[in-house]
Amino acid sequence: MHDLIVHGVEWTTKSGFVYPNEFIYWSIQIVMYPYMTGLVAGAFVLSSLYHVFGQKDLRDMARFALVFSLCLLPVAMMPLLMHLQQPLRGIEVMLTPHFTSAIAAFGIVFSTYAVIVLTEIWFVYREYFVQQTVALKDKTDAASTFKRGLYHLLTLGAYNTDPEAIAKDKKAVKIMAAIGIPVAGFLHGYAGFIFGSVKANALWMSPLMPVIFIMSAVVSGIALCMLTYIIIMEWKKLKATLAKGRGDESVTVILGAEMEVISKTARYLLMFLVAAISLEILDLIFRGYTAMKSWDVLREVMFKEDFVKIFILQYALGNALPFIMLLLPGLTIRRTAVALVLVLFGVFMMRWNVVIGGQAFSLSFEGFMHYHLPIIPHNMETFKEGLFGALTVAATPFILFWGVNKILPSLTMGNR
Repeated sequence: MHDLIVHGVEWTTKSGFVYPNEFIYWSIQIVMYPYMTGLVAGAFVLSSLYHVFGQKDLRDMARFALVFSLCLLPVAMMPLLMHLQQPLRGIEVMLTPHFTSAIAAFGIVFSTYAVIVLTEIWFVYREYFVQQTVALKDKTDAASTFKRGLYHLLTLGAYNTDPEAIAKDKKAVKIMAAIGIPVAGFLHGYAGFIFGSVKANALWMSPLMPVIFIMSAVVSGIALCMLTYIIIMEWKKLKATLAKGRGDESVTVILGAEMEVISKTARYLLMFLVAAISLEILDLIFRGYTAMKSWDVLREVMFKEDFVKIFILQYALGNALPFIMLLLPGLTIRRTAVALVLVLFGVFMMRWNVVIGGQAFSLSFEGFMHYHLPIIPHNMETFKEGLFGALTVAATPFILFWGVNKILPSLTMGNR
């Protein structure tokens, strides 16, 4: 019965005196929570760089990033639902939102952001909805009839596609994107606020925590959009090449991921990566310079207990190496893809080191705890809080993107 009652006993080992916090209660799903919300915010910011700031070189990535942000949006809640012992209570955050706590404010922020994204997507695709409704008018098969009905519904009765109406759509997109940037920042920044406002935890309590979370969120969102774009376009190129080789002349030639698009997007990734790394190093220097009472145990955690996770996996492998790879001349698709995987890994390790590392030391400053990720689940708790639960969360947005892309095509670029 003890294993069933105490949450955290399945994956926590101890060394030294760890009372009063005896277990690591926040496990992999609480690592995935800020990671997934960060991807949502980052993808939206990438899209908004084109719509708001007029960065023409990001035009081809903007629509893709916007649709991908929509698919990531519902997944932002999944880790919390997986973590809750009573997941059916999770809807209360949405039904009774208020600002008495950071997590309670999630309902308001999430709902507002969802409305902004859906509204912006409608304005972006309204002309396409009208075109598809007209194009499918004479087709009588069941699939075409269903799609025509769906597109007719999505037009919301707005069939005007003259230049003046399209210009108004573009203006509305720009306004919604401009409103969405601070809301997206707040959506993820409050996750950093939750940790940064915990006065009882020496590692979490830092006024820079929300800003660090936001910057790393933009980095991870841009990296994921770029990586997904590369994989999908290269896969399309491979399929088209194989079809051509079999003599199918009806196949459209696909160039794959265009290096010009990738290299231009990589410049913005590098810019945000520099900002994120600088803030994290600044936070580390500030802690060491002020040398508060808690610095002794933090130094023990950073430079001994979690040295490999922080300085090798996060800073060296996840930050410095991909930064050098993207900065070197002669950038290629393959090198970019490897660098993007490392960037995503580095941001994940940052979340891991904050969430797990912040619980690794006792509040008595006399002992340490170690988290062991459950690999093979033997009950529902070790499934949800283990490797398979994390993989379920990570795979869901790609499944959603596959389905949504059937209705909202975002990958027309690259075709010739």
